[in-house]
This record gives sequence, C-alpha cells and structure tokens, in this order.
Amino acid sequence: MSTPRIAFVLGTRPEIIKLSPLVRACLERAIPHVVVHTGQHYSESLDTVFFEQLELPTPAHDLAVGSGDHGEQTAAMIRGLEGVLETERPDHVVVQGDTNSALAGAITASKREASLAHVEAGLRSFDREMPEEINRVLVDHVADHCFAPTDESARLLAAEGIDGNRVRVTGNTIVDAVLQHRELATEKSDVLAEYDLEPGSFSLLTAHRAENVDDPERFAGILEGVGAFATRTDREVVYPIHPRARETLAAFELSVPEPIRLVDPLDFLDFLTLEDHASLAITDSGGVQEEACILGTPCVTVRDSTERPETVDIGANRLVGTDPAAVVEGAEAMVDRPSTWSNPFGDGDAADRILDALL
Repeated sequence: MSTPRIAFVLGTRPEIIKLSPLVRACLERAIPHVVVHTGQHYSESLDTVFFEQLELPTPAHDLAVGSGDHGEQTAAMIRGLEGVLETERPDHVVVQGDTNSALAGAITASKREASLAHVEAGLRSFDREMPEEINRVLVDHVADHCFAPTDESARLLAAEGIDGNRVRVTGNTIVDAVLQHRELATEKSDVLAEYDLEPGSFSLLTAHRAENVDDPERFAGILEGVGAFATRTDREVVYPIHPRARETLAAFELSVPEPIRLVDPLDFLDFLTLEDHASLAITDSGGVQEEACILGTPCVTVRDSTERPETVDIGANRLVGTDPAAVVEGAEAMVDRPSTWSNPFGDGDAADRILDALL
C-alpha cells in the first residue's frame, strides 16, 4: 500500500505557523505531501520571506486570491482549489483554524474522495457575529477528522453531536511551532537591539480584528486604556500595526497616546521574540493568547469573548473588553504576573499525533 498523500491548504500567516510543524514532520518522515497557498493575505514579498525565514519549502501552488468580500474571496478559492485537487488527487486534505481558506478547503474536499482533516477543531467563542465562528463550526461538521487541541474542545464537539470516532485530542500544533520557532528566533532575530528594548521593560500590543479596529469607539477605547496603563506603570508599549489598522486610525482621526510606539508589521520570528520578552501582551488575537500562554507571558485580551477559554481558566489571560477603565484594571492585574500556570495546549508532539492518525 502506498503512503497516503496529504494536501495542506493555507492562506494566512497563522495557518502557515500552525501547519509548519506538520509540513516539517512530513519532510522528516518522507511522507508525500503538497502545500497549497490560497493567498488570502497575499503579499508576494512578505510571503516569500516568511517561508524562507521559517525554513519551509515554497508552496507548490499559489492561488494568489487576495482580499475581497467573504463570498467573493471564498468562491475564488474554491474555484482554484477544485483544479489543484483534481490534479494532485491527495488522499487527505488538511486545513487549520477558522479562516476563509479553511472553509474553502473544507467545502472543496467534502465534494471529493479525499478525507478532510481539521487541525484545531472544536474551538468556540459562541459569538456568531464573528465570521470566524461560523467558519470553524462549518468546517468541524463536514470534517472526517477533527483534531481537537484540548479535552474541552473535544467536549464542545460532542455537545454538537459530532461522532466521537471523528474526534481525537492531539494537543495544539502551536506548541510544536512555538518551540521550533523559538530556537530559530534566538538565532535570527535582533529586534530587541533594533528597537532598543530590554527584556521585561515593555508591553506588546496587537489590535487588528475588524470588530475592534473598524469600530472607532472600540478602537479608541483600546488605545486610551493601553495608553493610561503605560503612563501609570511608566512602561512603553510596542504596537506592530497592520496597514489596515493604520488607515482606520487616520480615517477615524484617532490619536495614539505617546507611550504607545507604532512600528511596522514584524516577521514572525521578530514578533515571537517580542512576545517572549514582553512583561505583558495586550491583544485581540487568538493566536497571541495561545503563544503568550506557552511562552509564559501574561496576557490581556481586548475582546468580549474568547475561543481560548483555557488561557483564562489557568490564570494566564484576562478577558477585559475595550472599555478603557477595564483595560487599565486588567493590565495592571496581569503585568509581571509570575508564569506559574501549566500550558494547557499539549507537549509539542501534536504534529506527529495528527500524522499518525491520518496514516
């Protein structure tokens, strides 16, 4: 019997990061595979550098779909993936997370003979206004293999009636990725010297979600609260700002408090270094909640809900919303908190468990 062939469908940086341990494991174990990049967050120069920096092979297929409305973008991906899967004929299609790329990969694979595997299955925010929540629910229900990162994720899948034979708790590949990339970051990143930062002397801010940065009241609340916290603690906040968020700052005529230093978007190894050495991460990103927890960096989440409740339950993260006073209170409670929590996302062997289950 020949070894099954695996197609990895990805389109955003978080997907590249979280699927990279699986791709590396395929290379190490000589498992035939193909990587398909939808180009959901397409930037030719940035994506090329990203794969090179993480020491990953260039994707065999790049659909270069780019941005667009949800329906338009997803439809373009499905059209492109149909042709790729017809040509490659993989036995398994692997998607990750809650993006439009994951949804498009799931829809396309479900119409073919290939089995569909969902990495990071069972996450729920219970906020159906989030497009990501709809995506992750739909992908889970059509997947043949739901690889849940935690027991809680598996419980949520069971509560939705998903057959337990389709569910396996593997841990989260983000643990594999953080451990692998932390070593690369130590070798390659000089971001602390570039920005003249001492470990533990600064906080890190990320704010990019549409429900935050597209809403002037919420965006202003985050900035005001973070600025007040920075002033009261005499600690600079570094904010790698996405071009879209920078545009909305100008469109809403929002001012950025002086203690918040805006910097250009960072490559992953530089960002991981800042996460590792910050005294606090303030974020609306699900991935940052996980990474900070794994690295032992306290976190404050400026959202009203989270699909990573484990980070809150163990005391690594606090959910505060976007009210300025709540942001200040949460940040002051979490900054410099000792990282005595246990990582709830696994031991760093999720990729091997997933491949063993597929093969």
